[in-house]
Amino acid sequence: MNPPKPPIYDKIAPRYDAVFAPLEKRFFARWRKQTLSLLPENCSVLEIGAGTGLNFAHYPKISCGVASELSFKMLEFAREKERPSELQLVQSSAEKIPFADNSFDAAFATLVFCSVKSPQEAFAELRRVVKPEGKIVLLEHVRPKGMLAPVFDVLNFFTVRLFEDHFNRRTVEEAKKAGLQIENVERKAASIINIIECKVTK
Repeated sequence: MNPPKPPIYDKIAPRYDAVFAPLEKRFFARWRKQTLSLLPENCSVLEIGAGTGLNFAHYPKISCGVASELSFKMLEFAREKERPSELQLVQSSAEKIPFADNSFDAAFATLVFCSVKSPQEAFAELRRVVKPEGKIVLLEHVRPKGMLAPVFDVLNFFTVRLFEDHFNRRTVEEAKKAGLQIENVERKAASIINIIECKVTK
């Protein structure tokens, strides 16, 4: 039997921060800050897809928290970054979160649902581990509306094969389908980027 294939992000982890540095400086750092500002303070929080820890600088004050990430190599770089003392790092996939039901007051993800294998399984897990009426906040690139949509469908053919990144995900629709209540969607960059606020209803 062949050993399991390592996540693609294990391979790109050493170059990830450097490659995305221009976009972080121009756009994503402030969008990350805005997204995390929507989380309640002094709560227990779960981050899925923490990557190399680019969100750590924008965390609100928390009572406790977990930053989870599938890629072991990405976690190695995340451990080198300063983070809240209450925040623990855990290796896990978004589809199998290793915590009991109703463990967290809130959860969030940034640029993650483009690369999870099953958005519905990931959202089901978030609904399970976040308490009723708890908040889930997402910063995601999505399939835009209008004339750009077919372009993203074509790009998706290549990005899935190269990076396991789905350029044409409809994340708001996926969240609704999973039973989350959509409270607000703020669209940026010609609706390519969405900040999505959800509430857990059970």
